[in-house]
Amino acid sequence: MNLLLENKINQVLSEIFKQNQLDEKFAVVKVSDRPDLSDFQCNGALALAKIAHKNPREIATIIADNLQKYDFIDTVSVDGPGFINIKLTNEFIAANTDKIADDERLGCGTVDEPHKVVLDFGGPNVAKEMHVGHLRSGVIGESVQRIERFIGNDVTSDVHLGDWGTPMGMILSEIIATDGNLEKVTSYDIAKITEFYKNANIRCKEDETARENARKVTAELQNGNPEYRSAWQHLRNESVNAVKENYLKLDVNFDLWWGESDAHETCGEIVKLARAKGISEVDEGAEIIRLEEGNKPKPPVILIKSDGGYTYHTTDIATIKMRVDQLHAQEIVYFTDSRQQLHFEQVFEGVQKLGIAPDVKLKHIVFGTVNGADGKPFKTRDGGVMNLETLIEMSKDKVRASLPKPDEVAGYGKAEIEKLVSQIAVAAIKFQDLKNTIASGYIFELDDFAKFEGKTGPYIQYAIARINSILRKAKTNGLEPAAIMLQAPEERVLALKLAQVHNVIMRAHNEKEPSIIADYTYNLAQIFSTFYNACPIMSAESKKLAGSRLKLAKAVRDVLTLMLYLLGIEAPEVMLKAENQGE
Repeated sequence: MNLLLENKINQVLSEIFKQNQLDEKFAVVKVSDRPDLSDFQCNGALALAKIAHKNPREIATIIADNLQKYDFIDTVSVDGPGFINIKLTNEFIAANTDKIADDERLGCGTVDEPHKVVLDFGGPNVAKEMHVGHLRSGVIGESVQRIERFIGNDVTSDVHLGDWGTPMGMILSEIIATDGNLEKVTSYDIAKITEFYKNANIRCKEDETARENARKVTAELQNGNPEYRSAWQHLRNESVNAVKENYLKLDVNFDLWWGESDAHETCGEIVKLARAKGISEVDEGAEIIRLEEGNKPKPPVILIKSDGGYTYHTTDIATIKMRVDQLHAQEIVYFTDSRQQLHFEQVFEGVQKLGIAPDVKLKHIVFGTVNGADGKPFKTRDGGVMNLETLIEMSKDKVRASLPKPDEVAGYGKAEIEKLVSQIAVAAIKFQDLKNTIASGYIFELDDFAKFEGKTGPYIQYAIARINSILRKAKTNGLEPAAIMLQAPEERVLALKLAQVHNVIMRAHNEKEPSIIADYTYNLAQIFSTFYNACPIMSAESKKLAGSRLKLAKAVRDVLTLMLYLLGIEAPEVMLKAENQGE
């Protein structure tokens, strides 16, 4: 059920347009740009006037006169060159808000034609500790998958590990160079494995022999060398466990833990298909697919390197084939930083030439970087890239310092306090990320953590906890939510904001942009605060009015909780700082 107020107005407008032989595609309203003048506006008369070569105010006046006949319309006016301003009756808005409050989906509908969506995010490399650069991919991807599921699509998320390329050969070569063999490899944890990777990077940059050894080991690994495969499996297992631990702390979840290695057999199929279609050729020992020159020439897709190994192009193309064949994907969406932009342009064009994903929508969403106060990618004090686990712990320390110590508050021992610390810290991390548009980078401000004011995750959690406190006190005093009625202007503004929730979620889905939800959530919490300060609940003029305002408050709590969930954030029942600040 979709309880958008616009639906009712659009339905009526469509009838009016039809009766007056006007094109019904212009019979739509939007939330007014001037809420002081109206609730909604229709600009269709301006477009119609251009087509019919008539005065737009004349057309607008005909539409407005017809609208005025409907009892749910309070006032209609024609302003400017032909804008139709529409204000609804309080009774109509109140009745709609009642339905939203009583609906388990809070007035939100689903897509007309659900389809299978595969989301590729996370993308950490095996044998490397996760750093702050991995934060955005996981946080954005988790939110998008929750939004996609909520609006009715069939979603499969895949972490897509980097576990099969040259870095694997580099690490194995480095271990052999250091230890003489691979016998100790199973004793190494992720920290030690990362150390080997760093050393391998340095060695391969400086030493051509080391680079050549790494290439040979990579080729042998991919061709099935049992000793290398066994050592690689340990590297992979240790890395996956470390990745899962980090993502668990951030409540980021994946359905599949496929890696590049899982596409190895399919890579062979891709090469055979390219040869059969006559679109591959050998160039300087490598097998490639040349891409269209056009206005923006692209380097070719490299299927097989001159040393016989597959490339990231090949594994990504093979993975798309697997997602289409095995998962029946109709849409595949990737989330990475801007450095991967050319890569995915090449991959998508290669897929098109191969014809392996007909009618499948392929989309690459590029996000900005997480930066420090200097505007550069966030680093540690010693200048290294900030470890993701360290970042999470720093955030928790900041929150922990602002909360009571265990057992200082009745019922809150160490376990309860630590759970609250985690919930608030994760909310702060995620909201600070998601309130920004995906394409823009942002400054990571540790001092914003645990702030219960401003555009922060804890501020929204505080608003929810505050309403929970109000609801508990109301129940203690025998007050129950009742039918909503709108008397004060603050009640009306709040009800109109609640009516936007379906549109907000659908916009976030269409644009794959969680910041739309974050922005709405913050604004709704602010509007509730204004309402609560102006419209007392327990001391309202009548029990009816008190019950109405209580139901409005509960609806806000439910919408805020849903919106936080879609952002991947939990809403604690109680925030210790909020508990004694209820009504």
